[in-house]
Amino acid sequence: MLLDTHLLLWALASPRRLGARARQLVLNEEIFVSAASIWEISIKSAIGKLHADPAEVLAALEPAGFRELPVTGAHAAGVARLPAHHRDPFDRLLVAQAIMEPMRLLTNDGALAAYGETVLVVS
Repeated sequence: MLLDTHLLLWALASPRRLGARARQLVLNEEIFVSAASIWEISIKSAIGKLHADPAEVLAALEPAGFRELPVTGAHAAGVARLPAHHRDPFDRLLVAQAIMEPMRLLTNDGALAAYGETVLVVS
């Protein structure tokens, strides 16, 4: 499973904010975190939209049992083939990665459900 950025931050900092299903999946599945999520955290922290240290988040992945998924050129090119269901470039890259790997994207963003079975929306 590929964890979206929002759920990643909750899983690391406030696991109780995850719903029961999300907690169960995070504990029982092999979880990947995209380099795109670290990039998103870096950008949003730099502009004041988020208070998280991207280096600390990156350092916390392995101790949490999460694996890092690099972003490849093929992932980036895959974004162009996605229908325009969602405008956020970070989320679109995560969807493309999930489709290409293949794996499921675990998110709490209901708008991403439009991408089909690749996306698993949890609360």
